[in-house]
Amino acid sequence: MNQERVLTGDRVTGKLHLGHYAGTLKNRVELQHRYDTFIMLADVQALTTHFHQPGLIRTHLREIALDYLAAGIDPGRATIFIQSMIPEIAELTQFYSMFVTVNSLRHNPTIKAEAQSGGGDEMYYGFLGYPVSQAADITFCKATIIPVGEDQLPLIELTRKIVRRFNELYRPVLTLPRALVGDTPRLVGTDGSAKMSKSLGNAILLDSSREELELKMRKAVTDPSRVRKGDPGHPDICPVYAYHRCFRVEGAEEIGEACRKGVIGCAECKRRAVEAISRLLEPMAERRAYYAARPGDVDDLLISGTTRARAIARETMLEVREAMGLDYFSGSSRGIS
Repeated sequence: MNQERVLTGDRVTGKLHLGHYAGTLKNRVELQHRYDTFIMLADVQALTTHFHQPGLIRTHLREIALDYLAAGIDPGRATIFIQSMIPEIAELTQFYSMFVTVNSLRHNPTIKAEAQSGGGDEMYYGFLGYPVSQAADITFCKATIIPVGEDQLPLIELTRKIVRRFNELYRPVLTLPRALVGDTPRLVGTDGSAKMSKSLGNAILLDSSREELELKMRKAVTDPSRVRKGDPGHPDICPVYAYHRCFRVEGAEEIGEACRKGVIGCAECKRRAVEAISRLLEPMAERRAYYAARPGDVDDLLISGTTRARAIARETMLEVREAMGLDYFSGSSRGIS
């Protein structure tokens, strides 16, 4: 593999939102022109929290595929594939689980945070082992660049530990990946929460209509210290100003300064934010409509991408099994097919 490979993706738990776009999706669109880019529809990982709703996962899978295409992912440049249709990922997960301790998983910051947000004390085996599964996702195709939000950094560090451990135990077969954090590693939610999230109801979806966008923005929290328009504001703690900085091509600093001086009111600030976000979403809506009208083409590109990913996965597993000494009948004409 001469060209560096990118691996990224999303759990299939619902449509993508502006937080996904700012955190990694915008970056993916740019990276696909420079690297061999793999984008995974993580339906198996979605089962860690949605195992009782497989029908929803089936629906969400195509919705997210449309989100990718709408955002500018080019299936001629990027390989979009379905996680559950690559059985080698599950095989790698099993192998890696042999030398990852339960204690290290329980204390992984990402797992702890997600477990706490789930509101339950009981943790399923699949949920606890999520970081091990993610390591298999990354390494089956020997990806070297992993675009992530800052909350995912502990998972990437565990993957690096697993790769080092495997290569030391057996043979240097696996490639050591590195994280790539975008310019906006975490986008604040419309309610002021630290992270935009579908489950918290504070997200602006990428397929939002103009009316839906305006409604979300009207309800968005702002600087609580501003009671009247002329009151000096504190834009750095305002979610709406965060959207200006992230999605406005130019003029964000001027808006921030006007807020500090009390020259611009919150209603006008929100109106301008709607305009900036609309300019981003409108071309996405056009691309989405194109592909939504051609569901057969979407299925074909998913099949094509998954077929390519599966072929690469087979090659990696041949090397892994050989390194581990599990290739019992290699070279034999009586091998098991």
